[in-house]
Formats: sequence, C-alpha cells, structure tokens
Amino acid sequence: MAMTKRKSRILDEMHETAQGLHDAGLISKRRMGEFEALRHLDVDAMAPQQIKSLREKVHLSQSVFAAVLNTSLSTVQKWEVGDKKPSGPSLKLLNLIERKGLEAIL
Repeated sequence: MAMTKRKSRILDEMHETAQGLHDAGLISKRRMGEFEALRHLDVDAMAPQQIKSLREKVHLSQSVFAAVLNTSLSTVQKWEVGDKKPSGPSLKLLNLIERKGLEAIL
C-alpha cells in the first residue's frame, strides 16, 4: 500500500526550535537524534484484509483488538470490511503492531 506522508507546518516549526536548542547546547546530540527519528516516522495505509490478518496474527477478537487500539468494535468491523479506513493515531498503532508486535503497545 502507499505510504502516508503529510507535510506538517507544526512539525517543521518544532524541528526548527529543537535545532536551535541543540545548536545552543541545550539539547544533546542523542536527544536530537531521537527527535529526528520520531519526526520521520511514516505509516503505511492498510487494506481491510491486512488489518484482519494482523488482528488474527496477534490472536485477538475484534472487541479486544478495538480495546487495545482505544476504538470501538464497530470501527474495527468497518475497517475489516472496507467501509472505513484507519487514520491518525489508530493507523500509527496498527503500523507499530505490524512492525514490532503487540507487546510494543501493551
């Protein structure tokens, strides 16, 4: 699936501020590296079958999966049949579970 990449003015402003603090010696090189890593965290759009497969891979029912993602059962059901698409924090959590496993968010 396609990569979801959004240009954010707020993130750009935060980066400029953090870079200024780093240049002034108030943010360590390590912290700046962590910020950079978070700033460039992209998420993939997920197809309905991919969401269902992911849920089944972690051995969760739709209702438990919804609770883990802090969303409703009907939302997970709609994702899995393609009536709705996950976005924002839900999509980031789904991508995190796919990359790192369920333990990454529990």
